[in-house]
Amino acid sequence: MTAPDSLTATRAAYDAAADTYARLFRDSLRDAPLDRAMLTAFAEAVRGAGRGAEVADLGCGPGHVTAHLEGLGLVARGVDASPAMIGLARRAHPRLRFDVGSMAELDLPDASLSGVLSRWSVIHTPPAELPPVLSEFARVLAPGGHLLIGFWASESSAHRTQVFDHAVAPAYRWCPDHLSALLGEAGLTETARMTREPLPTDRRQFREIHLLARKAPAATD
Repeated sequence: MTAPDSLTATRAAYDAAADTYARLFRDSLRDAPLDRAMLTAFAEAVRGAGRGAEVADLGCGPGHVTAHLEGLGLVARGVDASPAMIGLARRAHPRLRFDVGSMAELDLPDASLSGVLSRWSVIHTPPAELPPVLSEFARVLAPGGHLLIGFWASESSAHRTQVFDHAVAPAYRWCPDHLSALLGEAGLTETARMTREPLPTDRRQFREIHLLARKAPAATD
């Protein structure tokens, strides 16, 4: 299937910015204790589901978060639309698997993962294209599997999404309740939410949102 124009443009933009992006963000978790705490909670939820611990970091960039997940005891792999990003990830973390791919068409079997991480990767997805992406997340999750999705919040209750100026590619902020409702329509139920207010030193004065959601367990669970 031909990639949507938005994906093609985003891929090209991140290919061009890959080296700079990796240099700026490879240590980003070091000074982000709340982010690390949410990733730890995600890892514990995945391990506690009792179905193995294989997870995919979708929109993995240069792979630093994928490697962090492995350090938390998960069997982690990364997927990104940008071949340049995947090349950087493979060189930095050669023991892990990284593949070029689209979140809208994952090359993964149904119900094959215990966890999916989407950390600021849906911000470049146009609103009309987001529901199929969330359905794809649900498709690859096993019953009882967990999703952790991170994004910036829209501040207007009248707008479900807001376009904002992103340094790499066109991007969107999302109303947290609206995105949670879209997860529900895809078969994923929100189980926890973390909100971080912007610091005065943050370049973007937007609230950061992490939603933890779960696919319904099998009837015998």
